[in-house]
Amino acid sequence: RTAARLMHKYNAHGSTDITGFGLLGHAQTLASHQKKDVSFVIHNLPVIAKMAAVAKACGNMFQLLQGHSAETSGGLLICLPREQAAAYCKDIEKQEGYQAWIIGIVEKGNKTARIIDKPRVIEVPAKD
Repeated sequence: RTAARLMHKYNAHGSTDITGFGLLGHAQTLASHQKKDVSFVIHNLPVIAKMAAVAKACGNMFQLLQGHSAETSGGLLICLPREQAAAYCKDIEKQEGYQAWIIGIVEKGNKTARIIDKPRVIEVPAKD
C-alpha cells in the first residue's frame, strides 16, 4: 500500500512487479506500453549479495546480469519523473525500511528496454 500511495505522490508513469520474465522482460513490457516512444536504459542491477558470483560459477545459465533471471518474488519496477525518483527512494526507505534504487533512465526511443554492456552490480544484503 505504501509503495502505491507514494507512486501517486511522486507521479509515477507506470509500474510492474519483477517475476517470471526477469528485470529485462518486465522492463521491455513496460516500455512497450508507454504512450510516448521511449526506451528504458538500465545502468544498475541490484542483486542479492554474492549472487553475481554464484551466477558466474554456474556458467551464467540463468542470465542474471543480462536481466533474464526469473524471480519468484521480485521487487517493483517503477517509472518516475527523473526529478522525483530520488525523493521516492528516500521516502519508501523511511516509511517501509526497504531500500530502493534508481536503476536507469528513460530516453527517446522505440519502446524497448536494454541493459548496458557493463552495468553496475549493486550487492543487496539478504534480509532474514
